Amino acid sequence: MTGPTAFAALHRPGDPLLLPTAWDHASARLLAAQGFPAVGTTSLGVAAGAGLPDGTGATREETLRLALRLGSGPFLLSVDAEDGFGDDPAEVAAFARELWAVGAVGINLEDGLLPAPRHAEKIAAVKDAAPGLFVNARTDTHWTGAGDSGDSRARYDETLTRLHAYRDAGADGVFVPGLTDPALVAALVRDLGGLPLNVLYSPAGPTVAELTALGVCRISLGSLLYRRALGAAAEALAQVRAGRVPAGTTPSYADVRALSGG
Repeated sequence: MTGPTAFAALHRPGDPLLLPTAWDHASARLLAAQGFPAVGTTSLGVAAGAGLPDGTGATREETLRLALRLGSGPFLLSVDAEDGFGDDPAEVAAFARELWAVGAVGINLEDGLLPAPRHAEKIAAVKDAAPGLFVNARTDTHWTGAGDSGDSRARYDETLTRLHAYRDAGADGVFVPGLTDPALVAALVRDLGGLPLNVLYSPAGPTVAELTALGVCRISLGSLLYRRALGAAAEALAQVRAGRVPAGTTPSYADVRALSGG
């Protein structure tokens, strides 16, 4: 199978794609070396590493530059592209075409709760520009709220309406970060009628095994690994300052240098 076909085939109920997310070349190579066939990028990690705000369209060039470094790697690459870095569907399509040209096989596009027809136009434009690119269409209906426990029927209906619109525009999969209620996950899997559902893993939410049983086809780690890496650095510093040897795994200089190789 070609890269795009192989990536799409990883989205399957009962054996979902667990997608680790990188923020630079070394982290991507490290994750792939753990045996993961596909690696994503995290927009928060890319933005924070460049000293720029996430979710504001400020990291278009940084995102493309990272994709250029990673697209020819020994793994399948999916890129978190925020909202596509533009309001004009043609601009978004042009960016997607650049990602495709450097070897990416997937793109994540978030709607930011903008009108669904506008986001659907972006998806359709991307599929026209790069038909083989796996479009994971994200809706933020559960991302901006306080959680799932108080969700109304109207909120679920809005989520489903948006996802159906994105499917009809050509999306290959859909992403609902912040969705952690097992009953709602199961309902979406059922009501999507076979369209692959991606959820964001949460340490406080269902386990990977539980999400697998619910029929989820993709489980993303988002910015979790990047945030854990920052936390580990702070913890190591505190241990050194306290006169203790830092706990945990510390790759050697040679190990990290090898990750930066070709």
